[in-house]
Amino acid sequence: MARRLVIVPKAVRGWVLPALLLAAWWLATRWGWTTSPLLVPPEKVWATAVEQVSSGKLSAALGASLRRDLIGFAIGSTAGLSFGALLGASRLADRLLGPSFHTLKQISLFAWIPLLSVWFGLGDAAKVAFLSLAAFFPVVLNTYEGIRSVPADLLEVARVLKFNRRQTWRLLILPSASPSIFAGIHLALIYAWLATLGAEYLLVSGQGIGNTMIDGREHFWMDLVLFGVIVVGAVGFALNWIASRIEARALAWRGRSVAQF
Repeated sequence: MARRLVIVPKAVRGWVLPALLLAAWWLATRWGWTTSPLLVPPEKVWATAVEQVSSGKLSAALGASLRRDLIGFAIGSTAGLSFGALLGASRLADRLLGPSFHTLKQISLFAWIPLLSVWFGLGDAAKVAFLSLAAFFPVVLNTYEGIRSVPADLLEVARVLKFNRRQTWRLLILPSASPSIFAGIHLALIYAWLATLGAEYLLVSGQGIGNTMIDGREHFWMDLVLFGVIVVGAVGFALNWIASRIEARALAWRGRSVAQF
């Protein structure tokens, strides 16, 4: 007897594990499998979510966190693109600055916090500087690798065709390096969001989704902590999805540019 193959729709596949975890969570609290106060019922978390949304607390906290995240991401990515392009395009700059950069990237990101707190204080300026560092390093590395990985034979063709510097960058280097560059920007967006939560935990408390979770921890409101975890995961998923869509659309021109070349 032939075994029937069960086909799960593609749009549903990513929700299978979360649905199973939610069902297990509900059953564990519903049937009394655990009496630990660390695991509150899902309906209590839902009630907290409704209260946070209706009171405007969620929008205020999430808005503060996303504002820091996007400012830090923009600063770090812009600086990373410039520095990575410099290292990739200039062998002299690579020899002079490359060793120092590769040494600095080995330092744990959180090890910068004491120094940043001295330079920028303990408020939003220090948090944005921390997020900028989180975005800076992956963009530099991927930009550098993308430019350096341009095939030498294509550069030789550009010299034979007497391309000027602008034509070489627009028609050859950028189309070849763009997948690596966008991968770095994609990573920077995710790293900056992860660093946002770290900055809100380790620097002076203020408004933010991380601080909402800290309030829940200090008052032992586990429903608020779990709500914060769900929000952080949902925002991270959304940022990753948006970055993937933008990356796919931005790289669509690469094939046309190479064809024109």
